Amino acid sequence: MREEEKKRSSQDSSFKRFMKKRWAFPAIYIASAAIILTGVLWYQTSDNATDTDSYDYEATDITGKKYDEPALEVNRAMENFVMPVKDPDSAVIQKQFYDYDGKAEEQEAALVFYNNTYHPNTGIDIATKDGETFNVLAALSGKVTKVEEDSLLGNVIEVEHDKGIVTQYQSVTEMNVKVGDQVEQGDVLAKAGESLFNEEAGVHVHFEIRKDGIPVNPLDYFNKPLSSLQELDTTEKADAEENSGATEGNDEAAPSEDKSAEESGKTEDEGSAEESGAEDENAGNTEEDDSADTEEDPAGTTEDEGQTDDQVEEDTATESTDA
Repeated sequence: MREEEKKRSSQDSSFKRFMKKRWAFPAIYIASAAIILTGVLWYQTSDNATDTDSYDYEATDITGKKYDEPALEVNRAMENFVMPVKDPDSAVIQKQFYDYDGKAEEQEAALVFYNNTYHPNTGIDIATKDGETFNVLAALSGKVTKVEEDSLLGNVIEVEHDKGIVTQYQSVTEMNVKVGDQVEQGDVLAKAGESLFNEEAGVHVHFEIRKDGIPVNPLDYFNKPLSSLQELDTTEKADAEENSGATEGNDEAAPSEDKSAEESGKTEDEGSAEESGAEDENAGNTEEDDSADTEEDPAGTTEDEGQTDDQVEEDTATESTDA
């Protein structure tokens, strides 16, 4: 018994000595805090592992999810439109874009004459100074949506860059792309060729930029990002083109109206001339009638006068007989 009591007393004394040390309580406090934090973290981890079964892996925030509309790459939105040639300094603009708000001289120079009719140029015609063929490059990264062989326009390639924004390359040969291809800016699409629609341009590429189907002047967007075209409101431009077309229609209708007015004037003049001629004929007929009547009347008068002379002679003869 005494030995056990000695052991207990020694243990109590050692514990008291440990608790009397300065670092004892801080050590106990830190150890307790570490144990508590470890328990909290373990509890949260176990909850997350339990909730993974309830996740919807078909949500739109999962990597690889197929969207109804393709997302536009950020770097593509930051790309600038460039001229579809390797060396822009050697390029020559054969025919400018037809601007409905431009000056009359500029509009006249932007008309394409084909089949005895003038057509407004909906893009720009690019050629080289030496007149030789050259590689036609993609002006902006995008997806090829049209590759057509067209004898009139000289084949057509269309690349879509954003919803409603496309670039067109006409009068090209040796096309290197097909529908569905993804092209990067500067990729070779084809080679410049000729077209029946604009034979005067020779070997060239007809380049267009369209927003919602409305052509815009490519020279206004070279070295500018795609976002600058995204902000463009094409409604006003379409209205301006329609109003311009209506004005041209009225101008064309005006000569016909003048012509009809001239014809009506001529008709009135001819009618008045005919009426005056009829009056002249009637007047002539009246004069002839009067002259005829005058000629007849003197004859009648002469007969009457002749009859009067005979009566006088008879009366004289009667008086002489009586005598």
